[in-house]
Amino acid sequence: MALPLQQPVAIFLLVLVMILVTPVLLRRLGIPHIVGMILAGIIIGPHGFGLLARDASFEIFGQVGILYLMFLAGVEIDMLGLQRNWKSGIKFGLLSFMLPMVGGLLVSHYLLDTSWLTASLIASMLSSHTLISYPIVTRFGLTASRASVVAVCGTIVAVLLALIMLAEVVAVRLHGSIDAGNLLMLGLWMVVYAAAVWWGFRWMTRQFFRRFSDRVTQFIFILAEVLLASLLAQLIGLEAILGAFYAGLVLNRFIPARSGLMTRLEFVGNAIFIPYFLIGVGMLMNVRVIINGWNVVIVALVMSITALMLKWIAAWFSARSMHLSATGRHLLFGLTAGKAAATIAATMVGYRYGLLSEDVMNGAVIMILICCAVASITTERAAKSMRLGIARENMERDGSRGRARMARQLVAVANPMTAEGIMRLALFMRHPANTHAVTGLYIRSSDDATTASMGRAALKAISGVAVSVDVKVDEVERYDVNIVAGLSNVMKERGCSEIVLGMHRKSNIVDTFYGSMLEQLLRTNNHMIIMSRLFVPVNTLRRIVVIVPAKAEYETGFSLWLTRICTLAQQIGSQMLFVAYPETVRYIQGAVVSMGFDLRLKYFTLQDWDDVIRASADITEDDLLTVIGARQTSVSYSNDLEAMPSWLSRYFSRHNLLIIYPEQFGAEAELPTPIDPLSTSIATTPAINSLRNWFRR
Repeated sequence: MALPLQQPVAIFLLVLVMILVTPVLLRRLGIPHIVGMILAGIIIGPHGFGLLARDASFEIFGQVGILYLMFLAGVEIDMLGLQRNWKSGIKFGLLSFMLPMVGGLLVSHYLLDTSWLTASLIASMLSSHTLISYPIVTRFGLTASRASVVAVCGTIVAVLLALIMLAEVVAVRLHGSIDAGNLLMLGLWMVVYAAAVWWGFRWMTRQFFRRFSDRVTQFIFILAEVLLASLLAQLIGLEAILGAFYAGLVLNRFIPARSGLMTRLEFVGNAIFIPYFLIGVGMLMNVRVIINGWNVVIVALVMSITALMLKWIAAWFSARSMHLSATGRHLLFGLTAGKAAATIAATMVGYRYGLLSEDVMNGAVIMILICCAVASITTERAAKSMRLGIARENMERDGSRGRARMARQLVAVANPMTAEGIMRLALFMRHPANTHAVTGLYIRSSDDATTASMGRAALKAISGVAVSVDVKVDEVERYDVNIVAGLSNVMKERGCSEIVLGMHRKSNIVDTFYGSMLEQLLRTNNHMIIMSRLFVPVNTLRRIVVIVPAKAEYETGFSLWLTRICTLAQQIGSQMLFVAYPETVRYIQGAVVSMGFDLRLKYFTLQDWDDVIRASADITEDDLLTVIGARQTSVSYSNDLEAMPSWLSRYFSRHNLLIIYPEQFGAEAELPTPIDPLSTSIATTPAINSLRNWFRR
């Protein structure tokens, strides 16, 4: 067979073999798989054994790969952390650009003996960087760490400035001067672009997701949006990678971390597109030029040492100003030390316009390899260390949260039309560290074949949702005298801690809002019960409004339901509004802090129960109204809750609704409340001063 390979099947097969084999072989040597992919490209590329040519397929897949990498960086970033650290990110980006820019300009002119224009081009290459090692951070689950957020924000600033510098160097080369008018127009177009993509893409995505739930269709739609944002960025004079990253930020809240869509996006990117990009980078490198003379080696070493040293200084100063640990500093440096997309573009442009000699171009390519290797190794070591530290902190802090983390959920379904929505809600309320299987339950009390077929289809539907996020489901079809008996028996048999089910729908005029089934279930079961009615996909909700009754903080299930609601809000990135009495608000604030949640929270303080009507006046169909109920024998029960069903039925019949009845009479949980600690425990209050005092405000 002639080399390089020309048959599409043979080319694709060889690439897949390299993607499969390279990480396995290099893992034992301690070499990160990212570096392994680049080395694989060197070996099989035109400057290695010549097995493959860098043809159009590598151009296309490689371009999509870097766009995919930047998109994942945007979609996986913690948006709340970005809002809190964007100033630090911009400062770091400016420092990470300016130090290599100034240092590279001087080193290139005086040590490499280049002209000032060429020195400016080389300096722009040294000042930019690529998040080449970001997949390592993703693998270790550190995308929400402060160092990662600041590094991503700083990368966009540094790359944007480096690309503007590159454009001006080319303008001087072609026209002899800098065009200030073009810079002003670029700034105006950037504002228009940012506003159009932000509002347009969010509106389109919300509408599309509410109309189409097919997995493949949603994936194609998201990928099309990423490419469209990248193309529009190119049309206004920006690099496509900036558009892809911005698309990730815009679509961030619609793609929760624990969703099937995110799983598919990461799988396709990490399996195909990103490895293709890395192999394509390796195929550019010609290590044989080292043999031809020491000039290329000297150029490569000077550029590499200058770039890495100044990036390290920028990371060191920024880490000191942000009070990051040594591990955080190493992670910050590792993420911003790699070079690929912008540097390759500057190298090719400089060579095309005669600004770079062949030796400098080859030296720049070797510098890319050195910087990618240093970035990958540093990031992997720092990520491992940080992950171990976080694991130790979690073990020390878990304590009373252990039961909430390792809860055993029972998801009861009967209708395949609503089953997937109920299961997604249950998974979003589940702690990511929970390894227990979800019990999927369908109960039937007759031999009707149609009903049984629908119930089995509902079980298959929730299993498909859970499998997409690697959660095991135990499917249970039970024949019992009634639904309540079946639920109670399965909960005892499986050791389940909570029930998640769909809300009852009134079948006639005399039927109650909750239905007789719930009333029986509340009397016979003390576990937490969560009922949902969702008209839109849970990941398209804008806000969660939680109505909390008085004295809810004294219930044994207080921390459990609060953990579930906060986990849901954290997963889908929505804002939360708690509507509660002043003392309860203080307990909620303290509990959220002690549990380690980082959320966008607002509070509406009640003076009396009539204020609930005023607080709920602005609830829209894009919100999730959550009501914390109370059993009649519980401390937080009052006559005000008796009117809640009719109020919900009258004013919120077309709204998304979540009803939670907390666990009662369970094991008393230790609830740290640093905002307003308990002075006495309800369990030890003598005679409880009569129940009337607890219900009275």
